[in-house]
Amino acid sequence: MPDGLIIRAATAGDLPAVARIDARDVLDSTASFELTAPEVGEMQARFATLRAAGRPSRVALIDAQAVGYAYAGATRSRPAYGDSVENSGSLDRAWRGRGIGGALRPSLIERCEAGPWRQRAAVIGDTDTVASMALHRRCRVEPIGTLKSVGYTFGRGVDSVRMPRALGPGDRTAPR
Repeated sequence: MPDGLIIRAATAGDLPAVARIDARDVLDSTASFELTAPEVGEMQARFATLRAAGRPSRVALIDAQAVGYAYAGATRSRPAYGDSVENSGSLDRAWRGRGIGGALRPSLIERCEAGPWRQRAAVIGDTDTVASMALHRRCRVEPIGTLKSVGYTFGRGVDSVRMPRALGPGDRTAPR
């Protein structure tokens, strides 16, 4: 892990870097099912929605520069999904493979477990994102299924892997 790594809640000042990191994934990989890279304004709106819902976000910083992010968004818009979250995030490509994701993702899970949510879902874009699936496995998240060719980008059908994890007591307790 790099010296000086700081993981904290994301702030408005981090969002230009978050948008840049996200744009690389949208433009160069099948990890994101977006077809157009979100602008900073779109990221600001997304993170405002997270804050309004009390959902956690985390950012990894090296020398005060955001090099990765993770957040817990809504699983779905229907009310019955209100006690679950779906995580998203990415790392700047120059910083991948250095243990940052292994610190960032557990930090997000810890924040989720401290909240009212019972389940957390990782939805991995494409079966060839091996590093992302390995990271989630290290966080005790196992795949339960693959939606074959559920997306279409870069001229081909793209799978989506579902990887859930109970938060706290999970489904052993009633929702809030």
